[in-house]
Amino acid sequence: MKWFLLFVAALGLGLATADSIDAIDSSETTGSTYNYYRLPTSLRPQKYHLRILTLLENPEDLRFSGSVKILIEALENTRNITLHSKNLTIDESQITLRQIGGEGKKENCVSSTAVNPSHDFYILNTCQELLAGNTYELYMPFAADLNRQLEGYYRSSYKDPVANLTKWISVTQFEPASARLAFPCFDEPDFKAPFVVTLGYHKKYTGLSNMPVKETKPHETLADYIWCEFQESVPMSTYLIAYSVNDFSHKPSTLPNSALFRTWARPNAIDQCDYAAEFGPKVLQYYEQFFGIKFPLPKIDQIAVPDFSAGAMENWGLVTYREIALLYSAAHSSLADKQRVASVVAHELAHQWFGNLVTMKWWTDLWLNEGFATYVASLGVENINPEWRSMEQESLSNLLTIFRRDALESSHPISRPIQMVSEISESFDQISYQKGSTVLRMMHLFLGEESFRSGLQSYLQKFSYKNAEQDNLWESLTQAAHKYRSLPKSYDIKSIMDSWTLQTGYPVINVTRDYSARTAKLNQERYLLNTQVSRAHRGGCWWVPLSYTTQAVQDFNNTAPKAWMECGKNGESLPKTIQDLPGPDQWVIFNTQLSTLYKVNYDAQNWKLLIETLTNGDFQRIHVINRAQLIDDALYLAWTGEQDYEIAMRLIEYLQREREYLPWKSAFENLKRVGRIVRQTPDFEFFKLFFVRYMKKLIFPIYEHLNGINDTFSSIPQQDQVLLKTMVVNWACQYQVGDCVPQALAYYRNWRSEANPDEKNPVPINVRSTVYCTSIKHGSDSDWEFLWTRYKRSNVAAEKRTILTALGCSREVWVLQRYLELTFDPKEAIRKQDSMWAFQAVAFNEVGFLLAKKYFMDNVDFIYKFYHPLTKDMSRLLSPLSEQVITLSDFNEFKDFVNNSRQSLKGLEQAIQQTLEIMLTNVQWKERNYHQMSRSIQQLL
Repeated sequence: MKWFLLFVAALGLGLATADSIDAIDSSETTGSTYNYYRLPTSLRPQKYHLRILTLLENPEDLRFSGSVKILIEALENTRNITLHSKNLTIDESQITLRQIGGEGKKENCVSSTAVNPSHDFYILNTCQELLAGNTYELYMPFAADLNRQLEGYYRSSYKDPVANLTKWISVTQFEPASARLAFPCFDEPDFKAPFVVTLGYHKKYTGLSNMPVKETKPHETLADYIWCEFQESVPMSTYLIAYSVNDFSHKPSTLPNSALFRTWARPNAIDQCDYAAEFGPKVLQYYEQFFGIKFPLPKIDQIAVPDFSAGAMENWGLVTYREIALLYSAAHSSLADKQRVASVVAHELAHQWFGNLVTMKWWTDLWLNEGFATYVASLGVENINPEWRSMEQESLSNLLTIFRRDALESSHPISRPIQMVSEISESFDQISYQKGSTVLRMMHLFLGEESFRSGLQSYLQKFSYKNAEQDNLWESLTQAAHKYRSLPKSYDIKSIMDSWTLQTGYPVINVTRDYSARTAKLNQERYLLNTQVSRAHRGGCWWVPLSYTTQAVQDFNNTAPKAWMECGKNGESLPKTIQDLPGPDQWVIFNTQLSTLYKVNYDAQNWKLLIETLTNGDFQRIHVINRAQLIDDALYLAWTGEQDYEIAMRLIEYLQREREYLPWKSAFENLKRVGRIVRQTPDFEFFKLFFVRYMKKLIFPIYEHLNGINDTFSSIPQQDQVLLKTMVVNWACQYQVGDCVPQALAYYRNWRSEANPDEKNPVPINVRSTVYCTSIKHGSDSDWEFLWTRYKRSNVAAEKRTILTALGCSREVWVLQRYLELTFDPKEAIRKQDSMWAFQAVAFNEVGFLLAKKYFMDNVDFIYKFYHPLTKDMSRLLSPLSEQVITLSDFNEFKDFVNNSRQSLKGLEQAIQQTLEIMLTNVQWKERNYHQMSRSIQQLL
């Protein structure tokens, strides 16, 4: 209690919270009636001095108090200071305001305050008018609890296994708009300023912030407490400020001529930092060379936080991660886990330039941060680990994601207007990341290396430490493109790229060949999954770089456009004719290496020629990404009825010859959706029997080729073959192909018979997820309890996620029901950030689907409160529900539920819209294609 009393004494009296302060005299200023969602532009912060005392001693009372001194320049005369503050206790009697520069140097003060809770504004009405050209110093004290919501300045904990104690740490998460939960500030990306951060804490802890430590000194009144002041930062946006008080260990990295680089984790996980500590500095150096600008700070720390809502956060100089995104254990983590660590680290370090050095002016252009970091990260990983072929994998994975997400009417443009904080959070989605990355890859490929790099470097140099909009980037790239002649003078990047960033969706290009004239006529329209939308309403026009090759030439390495599909002055689509194509005995393939985001539908003869080469010819001469493309296009076009299922099913027959990862990934992604619909039909229906037989026939050759589920991973030369085997084994056990299930059960039995199963696990690392799931599916209650115990004792985040997913594979209704309940029980072992994995595992299980749907609908109020205010995590529970509703009655039931639960689905409007649309497209598919596909499969068996 002693610390608590000292803490309260330090705060003073006259406390009020920013959420409850009434305006003392709001009539004397227009400040309190100001209701625009952006801050007024009359003031600019010049520097912040931030002091924060953190108390972690008493687990019942984890709090912080502090003060901020903001130097403010007046750009226009004003009678108030409007900034952001949320859930902070502010002692108004301690607020001071004085003029420190400019004309007149009058005394000033704050006469009254008001709040606008809609926009988190804290409005200080001033005694004297603030005059343009003058500088002022505003001092504000504040205090709050370290919250449990994983945003702002919050608490996190871990179990110390030696002392058997829960240890508490504090850490920040400010993006997009949560710095205001930690201290009063101008919390918009365009209000950049340098920060001097000083942290107060017990000396047994370590304090970390964006910059290196400048000095430490004892606290004036608290014994054994210190003040740790950090060096002044470069100008940065508030969302990038970070600090943490913890008792973690760190692993230094040694790379010559590099910034100090350290990787931090709880002491009992420090041995899992080796990989990130080795990979991080390498990718940082690659970016220095790629961007032509040295990393601007003297140090960089990356830290694994036990409780963390995002995957990771690029705070400048102090990057925070979920444990699964930073920690890697060779004894417990698969190749896919290792690749995820590399990809996330590369993504966050790319942000140090794209996002931190140059920041978007407003969240409308969030994609400039996220799309660029996603794309450049894949370049970085490819540069350091070319043997993974991760560039191809990442590109295809992004395209497969966007081909689905952006074919929804309820999708949105990459760059879109933002007016509420909840809308910012919704923008951290697949469109900003994967579609953003995909259109940047398209641009890189049509511009070529020289133009692309030169344009990026001049953009970064021009806007360093400033803010920019997408038009600024287009300008720099257009200049480079014309300089290096990679784009005709009559073309500009803005016209081309605006068609991809300012409108929703992507096109399908219909290619109709005239074999006698050796030409092809091309036209484009928006591709939509919802077949009830008439062609007249699809609209849209995209500037499409057209790359293609023919059966005679087969040049798949040249991704440069040979022609363009253009848009007219009024945005209308202009048809295109391609000349000099081969005759009727040779195919043509458009979109070399899937360099651009569009689907292609050919005439029947061209599909026939392609199927012939794939099934009987030298299919490997078609680039592996284009083989994946043909599978995806054929199956999608059949799904929406623009192509016959007979063509699609004949095309994927060739997979019995395929030995590469990407085409199989493309096929499985598509067949998974059909499988989820088929498995809900009665067992006696012929289609179900045919589909299962067909899947066994398709998978058996590749399963045998890869030596089944046997542990042959160490002898596989190519890394992507490891991923192929991992994926094929998963599907083989699902469809009971070969010896997959008995072998999986044998591995699990061997593990259970180990004297110390937490130390010794004989199951091959890369097939653990399949072995665990199969054994839970076909196993007993004691098999489930054994795995649940392993979960609670595991020290490795990647292993914990694998187990969490496998526990949802049970076919026992009571086990799944109990699992759902403990998933959302804060007293249980599952952290809030991981709860969605458990829910999704139950919901994607054919026995668990109806249980999970009912649990969600019955408990929506409770679930909303469980996640609030991070409703984004709640939206992830909707995905398995949307994929498996297939009847009109179930669709209508869910629609009624949504209408009756608006309050508990607040902030999920976009996710709900997309969920309903996906359900509708499933209903349409079942009514339109069920019997047609059944016939096509019968013919192939």
